[in-house]
Amino acid sequence: MRPVFRLLPLPLGIALSLSAQAADRVPDWGLCPVDDAIPAFAGAPPKLAPGQVALPRSEQQTDIEGDRLGGVKDQSVEYQGNVALTRGDQFLGTDKLTYNEDSETYVAEGNVRYQDGGMRVVADRAEGNQAKDEHKIEDVRYQLVERRGNGGADSIELAGAKGRMNHSTYTTCPPGDKRWELRAARIDVDTDKGMGVARNATLRIGKFPVLYVPWFMFPIDDTRRTGLLYPSISNSDRNGFDYRQPIYLNLAPNYDLTLTPRIMTNRGASLGAEFRYLVPRGAGTVAGMYMPNDDLRDRDRGFFLYNGYQSLSQHWQARSGIVWISDPRYFEDFSNSINGVSITSAYSYTGVFGTGRYWTSSIYANHYQVADPSLTEANLPYSSKPGATFNWEQPLSNWFTAGVEAEAVRFQKGDARINSQRFEFPGGTRLDLKPYVSVPLEGASWFLRPTAAWRYTSYQLDDGLASQLGTDDRLTRSLPILTVDGGLYFDRAFRWRGEEYTQTLEPRIFYLNVPYRDQSKYPVFDTGGLTFSWGQLFRDNRYSGADRQADANQLTTAISSRFIRGSDGREKLALNLGQIRYFEDSRVGLPGEPILQKGKSAWVADADWSPSDDWNIGASYEWDARLHRENMASVRAQYLLKDDGVINFAYRYRRNPGFNATLPKSELNRSALLEQVDLSFLYPINDTWSVVGRYYYSILDKKPLETIAGVQWESCCVAARLVARRYVENSEGDLNSGLLFEIELKGLGSAGQDTRRTLRRAILGYYRDDLYLVPPSTTTGQKADPDPLP
Repeated sequence: MRPVFRLLPLPLGIALSLSAQAADRVPDWGLCPVDDAIPAFAGAPPKLAPGQVALPRSEQQTDIEGDRLGGVKDQSVEYQGNVALTRGDQFLGTDKLTYNEDSETYVAEGNVRYQDGGMRVVADRAEGNQAKDEHKIEDVRYQLVERRGNGGADSIELAGAKGRMNHSTYTTCPPGDKRWELRAARIDVDTDKGMGVARNATLRIGKFPVLYVPWFMFPIDDTRRTGLLYPSISNSDRNGFDYRQPIYLNLAPNYDLTLTPRIMTNRGASLGAEFRYLVPRGAGTVAGMYMPNDDLRDRDRGFFLYNGYQSLSQHWQARSGIVWISDPRYFEDFSNSINGVSITSAYSYTGVFGTGRYWTSSIYANHYQVADPSLTEANLPYSSKPGATFNWEQPLSNWFTAGVEAEAVRFQKGDARINSQRFEFPGGTRLDLKPYVSVPLEGASWFLRPTAAWRYTSYQLDDGLASQLGTDDRLTRSLPILTVDGGLYFDRAFRWRGEEYTQTLEPRIFYLNVPYRDQSKYPVFDTGGLTFSWGQLFRDNRYSGADRQADANQLTTAISSRFIRGSDGREKLALNLGQIRYFEDSRVGLPGEPILQKGKSAWVADADWSPSDDWNIGASYEWDARLHRENMASVRAQYLLKDDGVINFAYRYRRNPGFNATLPKSELNRSALLEQVDLSFLYPINDTWSVVGRYYYSILDKKPLETIAGVQWESCCVAARLVARRYVENSEGDLNSGLLFEIELKGLGSAGQDTRRTLRRAILGYYRDDLYLVPPSTTTGQKADPDPLP
């Protein structure tokens, strides 16, 4: 009776094909009814338990049951009444089944039902010829099980691998509420080729046809195939009407190409491309864009990117990230967000990286390219061409841990043009070694970790750089570093408002001693001062990079306390307070940096409080007691609304370290590095309507950095979003406005700009899965996502 099971391939193929170009993101089906369009059939095999593996269907036997069995021996067999055929996860039920052994034909009549792990099908009648592998099913309705979708057809005709569906439909909406539906007068399918052809297809939203296609070809399985992807449409002050049409080319099983022609009415036409490949133990992406002439800039524009890796062995991997841009304004012109304004350089690297149980190592090279029109090559960091690192740490016994941090780098910058003149920036080579030994002593309620290290750094400078610094071309620095890190842990149990809690009290001290070495004539290749914060209280150097090792005779005293709910272990309140006491002046500094005088550092305080499961409030504060001023203050709050709504608020203030205390109060803000407020929200009005917004404002500049206002409508199977944006588009502070619209037919795809990406970046918690992620910086930093591809 196996021919009957040929009912499966065509309807499943059709259903999958009609959603073949669905978006990669998984739709939200939370508003959909719980009931199935076609309920599960009584007598069908149960689903496999998680982890359970079934035998292939061809190796499982077919069982047939019915209330009555009749027919003529060796000619035909007739089952009547509650007929059920099962094989593995497949089930076929009908009122009457007749099978002729001579002609190898069958007829299933009345309440025909089919179910397996992927779909359910109901039909009035099915008939077929086993010898010719021909089958016909009448008045079909189906529902997908593993993915949402349902539909029907007047009839299905199968002949081997080929088939036809007449007057078919597909939707992901409930049968009684079809917000959208795809209809086709006829669909021909070839399951061997995995392709189908639809004729006279119409997409209807509600009762209205919105798209008619007389003929189109589509895939019916998950195999990647050449074709058009969904376009992206937007409009903005800067670009004008913006249309992108991705074209996907499936070149081979392990590599593909996407071409993206783009037309911007204010700029012109461009062509983007993305080539992806997979090889044994490796993968990579090559992407780029070329615009023959940008009407706004009156020049050619372009971009190139390569990201890839190749595993060389169990411990070693080669990785590269290469970026090239045609001009310093590329990121700010093509990023479509304020992120592009914050990027100052395009960073490229390539190297071989290794890791083992106790060690990590690398051999690499990197390069910087100017990506800010207000900067020149002179402002770029030195490139490493090449560099090598080796880090090792291993317990030698129960009492000792030994390790080493080693780095050797050749720094180069080359020539730079400043005011139409060429200047040479010579470099040099640096070797930095830092072996150390630690004694990790600890108990259940205490720890003590004394560490002794010796740092040796040597330079071989180019002649030009040695002359500029007024020093020898060979420099060495050698000094010991001693740290003692210790702490206690106390806890107590208590009840509050009927719940059990644990409070901890965790005092900690950190002593650092480093002798002074004159480094005033040492080069600065890759070293900068670290932002003073809670983490810096426990570091052995206040600088990043090896060009400066700060001298120190200082003691950090800190205390933390946490309130932990006993029922689920959630931290309801966390408090941190700490300060450094400098026993001597720290004379090592960067050029132009003042001496760090002895005394007390600013107090550093951090707090996180969850007054309820819906609220999360945090604050950070730095108070300089010597100058009676705050150096940094930030407040952040998040409230989770029902139905996945969220409200975020943040205030950030940081004073410039070079602040002049003699300035009048009216000029204090202009001496600050930044002062900003940021309000964002997703507010559900009801089950289907919600509003979104963001107001990101610079108090220092007295202007908004980004403003977003939008409305969303969502049902079980349709969503629409309309978003208006205004944001800083370039380093001059000019504002750009845009209007984004997207309509999503869930399970089929979306048309318009990707508004969800914009909202996810702007509103922390727009996806609840993002609540515990650190949001990307939108004002500074190299790691902002410029989205440079068209």
